[in-house]
Amino acid sequence: MPPHHSLAILTNSNRMRAILARVDTIAQSDTSVLLVGETGVGKELFADYIHRLSPRSHGPFVKIALSAMPHDLLESELFGHERGAFTSAVTEKKGLFELAHTGTLFLDDIDDVPPGVQVKLLRVLEMQQVMRVGGNLPLPIDVRLVTASKVDLRELVRRNTFRADLFYRINVCPVEIPPLRERREDVPLLVGHFLRRFSPQRGLSLSEAAERALVRYDWPGNVRELRNITQRLALFSEGEIGVRDLPPEVQDGHAVDLLVKACTRCLVEESLTYAQVVACLETNLLRQALAESDGNRSRAARLLGLSLSTLRDKLKKHGLDEDGDPSAPDLDCVGA
Repeated sequence: MPPHHSLAILTNSNRMRAILARVDTIAQSDTSVLLVGETGVGKELFADYIHRLSPRSHGPFVKIALSAMPHDLLESELFGHERGAFTSAVTEKKGLFELAHTGTLFLDDIDDVPPGVQVKLLRVLEMQQVMRVGGNLPLPIDVRLVTASKVDLRELVRRNTFRADLFYRINVCPVEIPPLRERREDVPLLVGHFLRRFSPQRGLSLSEAAERALVRYDWPGNVRELRNITQRLALFSEGEIGVRDLPPEVQDGHAVDLLVKACTRCLVEESLTYAQVVACLETNLLRQALAESDGNRSRAARLLGLSLSTLRDKLKKHGLDEDGDPSAPDLDCVGA
């Protein structure tokens, strides 16, 4: 099945395809949308995607990262102010709700909105009109609201740090965006996309081992982290990108992680003896470490926490030394 690439969202993940199909339907309505996902998963991209698919695509798309806005300026930023409303208000200013009139307003990090602003935000959403700071005339607004949170707002409601009535007002159509570690099949697709984007003329590609290392990495910063790393690779790499070109945190695997990936059958197959299980695990663990290190034995030893001499002894014991083929499949065990 070809990757889903509606507008600007690329994916090979069936889970993401299902989410995008739902979002395609939601976008055609005018309901409020709450995007929930970890930092860096692409919530702003989803908000823009919803706007461009919606009947409001002709109107403005206005966005703000609420966590980056000082609380004492937030009310003026959202709702605007009249001249003389406070000391520095030398001119009148339209707020973001006014600027987004007939379009879409994206409020990122809605979980960071202070309680006082939550009350006024709820009033604006319910009345469909805004009152500027220092003003006395309500201004009608026609805005489709998309909000985003990096945490589960239900938990904040339980802690009484987020208003329940505001939560129910913005949670009409919730969309949970999974982190990149839960859709690892997207990593090669996204890396290829970013390499072409940042270095279109250089024809950069990934070695198989580098691709495996990138897929194995947990991506705590999600797609944003992947984009930044790929941009760095595009700047400094030539030709095929190998494991040695990757950042240290991506290169380094953990022996336990490699062990789990090395073999699944021998961990559950009851017919194997203890000696067979140990041999199976160790053989596949050695194969995996060699593959992850592009055949570099010093690095493979570091991955496994072994000395180089111990690694050589084990390779010889299992027939994986210079005379053996470390990439050959294991007939006794089915790899993960």
